[in-house]
Amino acid sequence: MLDTLTIPCLNTISVVRYTAYDCINWLLLIFFMNKRRNSPRTASVTMKDVAKLAGVSQSTVSRIISNSPSPVPIGDETVRRVKEVIAQLGYFPNLAARSLRAQKTYLIAIMIADISNPLYHTVVRTVQDIARQHGYDVLVANTDQNYENEKHFCEAMMRRPVDGIVMVPYHLTDIEIGNLIDRTGVCVVALASHLHHHEVDRVFSDDGGATYETINWLNATKSHQRIAFIGVPENYPPGMRRHQAYRQAMHEAGLEILPGYEQQGDFTVASGETAMRALLELPERPTAVFVCNDLMAIGANLVARAMNYRIPEDVAIVGFDNIPEGTYIRPMLTTIAQFPKEFGMQLANALFERIEGTETGPGRSFQIPLQRIEREST
Repeated sequence: MLDTLTIPCLNTISVVRYTAYDCINWLLLIFFMNKRRNSPRTASVTMKDVAKLAGVSQSTVSRIISNSPSPVPIGDETVRRVKEVIAQLGYFPNLAARSLRAQKTYLIAIMIADISNPLYHTVVRTVQDIARQHGYDVLVANTDQNYENEKHFCEAMMRRPVDGIVMVPYHLTDIEIGNLIDRTGVCVVALASHLHHHEVDRVFSDDGGATYETINWLNATKSHQRIAFIGVPENYPPGMRRHQAYRQAMHEAGLEILPGYEQQGDFTVASGETAMRALLELPERPTAVFVCNDLMAIGANLVARAMNYRIPEDVAIVGFDNIPEGTYIRPMLTTIAQFPKEFGMQLANALFERIEGTETGPGRSFQIPLQRIEREST
């Protein structure tokens, strides 16, 4: 059996030794390279091909793909036939060429505060669904409520142009967002009540007012006087608004805020567990706890039960957001419901009104109502 093959190099006087295994691999490589070289290249499918096979004009195909208005109505049968041909040929529009013609990217970006928070899942999904109806793709960026990440997002948008931005800013100022708009000309809408830039549409809810009313409800209707608060750092706008509302309601009701009754978390289940444990270890523990979001309230629930406290008999718990997980725990969580689908719809509709030029006035404000939902934890 042949173990090696001696092949003289063509341009040298040296000799290279190959094993039989090397030779077989070498021959196979040559075979496949020649096969690839001799095979006809598959031509890319064009809009012209779609139009020819469907028996319509290229402009008709373009209008159907872009869902743009036509001076002559396009029949349902024509639309169906064109879409069938597109699927049959595997045609994809040339987005680069489309962008050059329209001077648009057909791309929007979403900056959310915390991708692990179920509240934002519905917001993003709703925006994406509406964007798809307008023929747009969506980029999603998560900031973890971090200021540096928010600034990095703005820098990325200056390098990679988009037609519009939906953002949930915790730290960005009106000046910083204005700089982004000045540098890019991009349309911006925000889920935020603390922004007041004259070119930014904002969607918000009165979370401070809802907090104030709920503290009063715990006192007047549920007869609680020792009411504690689990919040978040006050450089987060929701944390500051809800904390101030808690203090105002307690003060106006003549209720004392005992030492240790104001705990701080970071929106996570784990931080809610830590804060609740500290409250229940106080010499004079609270009989009710208002928690700044549902994830922390779920953590508070878990700790209270682990420490053998009954909910709501020993301690009542109120959350904020109305995420689905609040109904999975026992007892089910009383909460202040936000409506993320309405948030997403209002944000997306406002953005596309700006992108498409149907709205050109100063920044608008859209307030989405909140609702307290009483369940078993109170």
